[in-house]
Amino acid sequence: MGDTDVRKIRNICILAHVDHGKTTLADQLIAASSGGLLHPKQAGRLRFLDYLDEEQRRAITMKSSSISLQFMDHSINLIDSPGHVDFCSEVSTAARLSDGALVLVDAVEGVHIQTHAVLRQAWIEKVTPCLVLNKIDRLIYELKLSPMDAYTRLQKIVHEVNGIVSAYKSEKYLSDVDSILAGPSAGKDDSLEFVEDDEEDTFQPQKGNVAFVCALDGWGFCIDKFAEFYASKLGASAVALQKALWGPRYYNPKTKMIVGKKAIGGGGGKARPMFVQFVLEPLWQVYQGALESNGDNKVMLEKVIKSFNLSVPARELQNKDSKAVLQAVMSRWLPSSEAVLSMVVKCIPDPIEAQSIRIERLIPKRAFEDNGVSSDVLAEVNSVRQSIETCNSSGEAPIVAFVSKMFAVPIKMLPQRGPNQEVLSNYADEGGSGESDECFLAFARVFSGVLNAGQRIFVLSSLYDPLKGESMQRHVQEAELHSLYLMMGQGLKPVSSAKAGNIVAIRGLGQHILKSATLSSTRYCWPFSTMVFQVSPTLRVAIEPSDPADMGALMRGLRLLNRADPFVEVSVSSRGEQVLAAAGEVHLERCIKDLKERFARVSLEVSPPLVSYKETIEGEGSNVIECLKLLTGSSDFVEKTTPNGRCTIRVQVMKLPSALTKVLNDSSDLLGDILDGKPGQKVKYFQREGEKRVDKDGNSVEALKKRILDAVETEIESDSENIDKDRAEKCRNLWFQILQRIWALGPRHVGPNVLLVPDVKQEISDCSILVQGFPHVSEKLGFADSSVIKCRKEGRISVESLATASLLSKEVENYGSSVVSGFQLATAAGPLCDEPMWGLAFLVEVHVSHVEHKSDLAEALSDQANQYGVTGQIMAAVKEACRAAVLQKKPRLVEAMYLCELITPSEYLNPMHSVLGRRRASVFKEEMHEGSSLFTVHAHVPVAESFGFADELRRWTSGASSGLFVLSHWKVLEEDPFFVPKTEEEIEEYGDGASVPLNTARKLIDAVRRRKGLPVEEKVVRHATKQRTLARKV
Repeated sequence: MGDTDVRKIRNICILAHVDHGKTTLADQLIAASSGGLLHPKQAGRLRFLDYLDEEQRRAITMKSSSISLQFMDHSINLIDSPGHVDFCSEVSTAARLSDGALVLVDAVEGVHIQTHAVLRQAWIEKVTPCLVLNKIDRLIYELKLSPMDAYTRLQKIVHEVNGIVSAYKSEKYLSDVDSILAGPSAGKDDSLEFVEDDEEDTFQPQKGNVAFVCALDGWGFCIDKFAEFYASKLGASAVALQKALWGPRYYNPKTKMIVGKKAIGGGGGKARPMFVQFVLEPLWQVYQGALESNGDNKVMLEKVIKSFNLSVPARELQNKDSKAVLQAVMSRWLPSSEAVLSMVVKCIPDPIEAQSIRIERLIPKRAFEDNGVSSDVLAEVNSVRQSIETCNSSGEAPIVAFVSKMFAVPIKMLPQRGPNQEVLSNYADEGGSGESDECFLAFARVFSGVLNAGQRIFVLSSLYDPLKGESMQRHVQEAELHSLYLMMGQGLKPVSSAKAGNIVAIRGLGQHILKSATLSSTRYCWPFSTMVFQVSPTLRVAIEPSDPADMGALMRGLRLLNRADPFVEVSVSSRGEQVLAAAGEVHLERCIKDLKERFARVSLEVSPPLVSYKETIEGEGSNVIECLKLLTGSSDFVEKTTPNGRCTIRVQVMKLPSALTKVLNDSSDLLGDILDGKPGQKVKYFQREGEKRVDKDGNSVEALKKRILDAVETEIESDSENIDKDRAEKCRNLWFQILQRIWALGPRHVGPNVLLVPDVKQEISDCSILVQGFPHVSEKLGFADSSVIKCRKEGRISVESLATASLLSKEVENYGSSVVSGFQLATAAGPLCDEPMWGLAFLVEVHVSHVEHKSDLAEALSDQANQYGVTGQIMAAVKEACRAAVLQKKPRLVEAMYLCELITPSEYLNPMHSVLGRRRASVFKEEMHEGSSLFTVHAHVPVAESFGFADELRRWTSGASSGLFVLSHWKVLEEDPFFVPKTEEEIEEYGDGASVPLNTARKLIDAVRRRKGLPVEEKVVRHATKQRTLARKV
């Protein structure tokens, strides 16, 4: 491993939607290039890299696995990744360690939701992609398309994938899944022709980065293969043919020239593109000739065998199964492993070239202040970065590696002998804890230097800063590498060293790394940027052991699971429960199974899923009248008084525009960095592709400000049909005034709720003083200009100038933090079921009155503060006033929605719609696959209704339908949870209200309140007079 030339190393991962053939293709590559590790007849059916029992049982990949292949004196490190959205974190770990990606697309099903996600992941990680169109054979014998129709279909898929990548290049559709689904395919189906030398298209078959394969049968090709076939026959160069074999290029047999569509003239209707004439038609003839049952099926195959001098054993040709005979011939004529691996060697960059491209993503340049940092330290830091950029593999180069995840391996599976056949002591686990039979290995790639077994190395966390010296000691550890292994699927091959550019498994870091980390031989190295995950763990359950005595074993098991799974989250709820968060149902089931059988080995009790909700009020956020009421003052407020009677709190609430709420919610991490609202949170140097690192006075603040203004403008334009231009302009000015008065955000200082400062122009009374506050958020975001800030300061000075309030004003200044704290508490737990509030703006006015009957004012203030705790009373009163204001404004529940993509045959459409109807789903898109009976249905399904959906769907459709869920958005339930009949029709239907059935919103609220131990209004006995004993035993 250490002797391989770095220029002849390729690191690739396989990315695709679920069931598009990733592991099957990996089997074909392993059978051809692993030195007899897998027999070719088992390839495609064994699923070699799916070695877990759960993977074989479910027939899906659940983790990323690596294997080293040899092809044309090149070493190819192949990583197979999952396609299911629940395991998208494994896609991130695979993409970080790779230089290139094979993006598979099913030729029948086409581009799906997870195809968008993996292409985005490859774009973010600056990984060079190659396109593989799989299951070409299904176009022939399943859809029975003609060669021309198949060409149109393949061309459409290539165009659609290119459209997705070009959208990412223009920094569009990076976060909104609905826009991604609708955008690339809209309006592009009619014009399928394109310029052959268009460099904007990432995937072009004539460039050699598109392969057409049938992974199950083991055959495939790139265009250059057929260009070499026909070069001598047509008397043209292979290079010219390769360019002409895709696109609107035609062959004129009379002139023996390659011409465009215009040069064909009147006979253009019967002409076929060269790809159809010279590539697809021969394939169709071979398939149709072999699968026909007229006895002549061997003629075409014998012609192919003779033409290309293929060596096919006679016993395989005599097989009675025509498909087996066809597979034997096709896999020798057009071996898929040769086509794909040749494309990898030609199109995927080697580690030296790739790391120079990816360096800005891996280790972005940091801007720092010159505060006494030694020039030697800066030179060393830059030298290490330069070594990573050039992939320096010399023995003197600094060693730098990145660990993308930790994975657990049973100790009995570790090799018993080392690289020199020495006996290894595998049972001396690191740390000496002996808690488990599992050993944790680091899934890592060496980016610089030579990594050796037994050496000591520094482990750097993502918060480490090499320029701060001693103050960063808690973010760096020193560890000894026990062993290095070359991963061969489930097997491990011990190696003594690994050069830069290689992927290895490292033992000895289990006690030092939780999820991911950077390894370096020097302290003067920046840590690698954090990985970007597509989704977050949203499915939460509370777990406890069946026997309370096993609590210690469960705690140890949770620690091991948290380390073994890069995406799982373990926390403790406010009630003391152990909460496990996973990405979805399949992910959760695997985590529970691992806990029971591997890590904790105890019987567990799992609660129903803990679904998160939000609370808001009825109404539209862009209502002009509500804006006027909030800013000019109205009697529509809630008033509370503190127990000591000194403070009066008035609260008004209004709803923010939905677009503005979404921007604030999506930008919570960025707001946390700008406002310093999250203690201890580091500045994220990479948010999205195309965004610069967060800088307090940089472009990121301006970009966020523009997004907020655009969100408000969008809401105003959406209502422009209902109001005239003058009122729209007035509404626009009012909203800008609101944006200038943002005091704080909540909950946790970064949420989608806003606290506004009161109006300073109000008259100051001699009997009370207003807690004015200051628009800190508006100032940080650049909304509050100097005149506004000056006005707020002048208001404070005018208050302080009052002789009777000089001491009281100093006390009032300290109450601002109590108001903000009360606002944070209120928005974190709403009045309906203690769930966070969503998209609300609060105007809180706190009036502090003077203390009477005290001769010494200063003494009185001190006594009051100490005796009654004024700050705590203000905090509690503000919280209760905000909650009461929400209850007064017709509260509503907000629930999370999944975007569900379903694939079903036409005969099962009705059962599928029945399942969706029972789950309160709303179907918004339904389209039929061209040339097939499959339908793709897109629907929004509430998260609360998604549990058990897959099992019910399989049961009602006999397993013919499948679906994937991606968290989409939050939706307001328009039902009133406190519905009371008022109109004549309602009273006629429901009576006086005693028999009104609970609506969906009330049922959800009561369920959450029961889970949290809150009181629930319900009748235990509904019809007491009808109760009787059914059976009497004497």
